Amino acid sequence: MAVKEQRTYNLEIAGLKRQLPIIPVNDKLSIASFVILGDTELVVRVAPELVKKLPPFDILLTPEAKGIPLAFEISRLLGINYIVARKSVKAYMANPIIEEVNSITTQKAQIVCLDGKDSEQIKGRRVVIVDDVISTGESVNAVARLIVKAGGQVAAKAAILAEGDAAENMDIIYLEKLPTFPAF
Repeated sequence: MAVKEQRTYNLEIAGLKRQLPIIPVNDKLSIASFVILGDTELVVRVAPELVKKLPPFDILLTPEAKGIPLAFEISRLLGINYIVARKSVKAYMANPIIEEVNSITTQKAQIVCLDGKDSEQIKGRRVVIVDDVISTGESVNAVARLIVKAGGQVAAKAAILAEGDAAENMDIIYLEKLPTFPAF
């Protein structure tokens, strides 16, 4: 039995090169798998570049989980804290706000939620949503709905990469485009 050769995409960003494996997500679409978890060098290089593009804001928020290192580094650079929209309601949460989301990389509907104390921090504030990749925009838009429910204002939606058609979306901030590929 022949071994199938792994297709890859060569990404250059913030002076770094990464070779991303191309993986199928369904019978029609494949994506270049971009994972920043554990890639400290990349996170430290892209965070200041993204900060330069952000409008004035009060709160930084990221959906769980791959955006967390980026949110941490941006918050460290700016001397502010950040909030994580969780993927499930936790026992410690009081009065959580919940939104449903269907992401390109998950097989079923999920939720994103904010603890009541996080919602209080957001109320009346300008919030930047930051993530690793924006593709269909479903995750970032669910988080935006959480912000509005909490009484906040979405100041920007930002990511390291805009994947596929997301690069044409004028309401997101990103550093580089990431193409999508036909399934193989």
